Amino acid sequence: MQISGSTVLLTGATGGIGHAIARALAPRGAKLILTGRRAEVLEPLTAETGGRALAVDLSDRAEVARLVAESGEVEILVANAALPASGTLESFTVEQIDRALEVNLRAPIILAHELVPQMLSRGRGHLVFISSLSGKVSSPRASIYNASKFGLRGFAGALRADLRESGVGVSTVFPGFISDAGMFADAKVELPKGVGTSTPEEVAAAVLTAIEKNRGEIDVAPLPMRLGSAFAGIAPELAASLSRRMGGEDIARDMYAGQSHIR
Repeated sequence: MQISGSTVLLTGATGGIGHAIARALAPRGAKLILTGRRAEVLEPLTAETGGRALAVDLSDRAEVARLVAESGEVEILVANAALPASGTLESFTVEQIDRALEVNLRAPIILAHELVPQMLSRGRGHLVFISSLSGKVSSPRASIYNASKFGLRGFAGALRADLRESGVGVSTVFPGFISDAGMFADAKVELPKGVGTSTPEEVAAAVLTAIEKNRGEIDVAPLPMRLGSAFAGIAPELAASLSRRMGGEDIARDMYAGQSHIR
């Protein structure tokens, strides 16, 4: 898929990772539509990247419909917006569960549902879903977040299979711990020694690769984390035990403490 000249709808553009993705797409010649809840954050970014801003709350179904209507013709979707949704199940209200699933899972699915027909009619297009390594590996105090990110991976993988010969590509990007931006950085969690991080710019580079090379899945994490994720898929119980020994529950507790107010 050629980015230059293509209209790109990027959700979650108000966060640090969204900023990095927008700044990577703009020099490629993308015509950006940047969305997020905070118009005051979007406006400087649109001025910098030459895009246009649409302030929306993806937890509101009417707002998702408005986003589709006001975006017009979209050739590339980058579904980046997400809520942390950290904490044990009983710590959530039903409304908070609904909000997390609306933003993290339903909104990307609905955007794809509404945009794919126009992509198919043109015989070209691409959809990128920003998941997380939490979409491959379960972790404590993250049942709702894991559910949304596992679900996004399953949806994207099946959709890619359905669209395989259509000219419309589908990719999923799986960031690990990201420094300086994103949920982990916002929670100010201190990682155990040996647990590495990646940068927002590396996530943005993965998005470019996903679009231009039609990659199905790309992990953005240091090699040990990528190997650990693969191992967890083969031996989840043993991987969970090893994670506990390495301080996984402490990380989860700190993530909840730093993110519980963002629901």
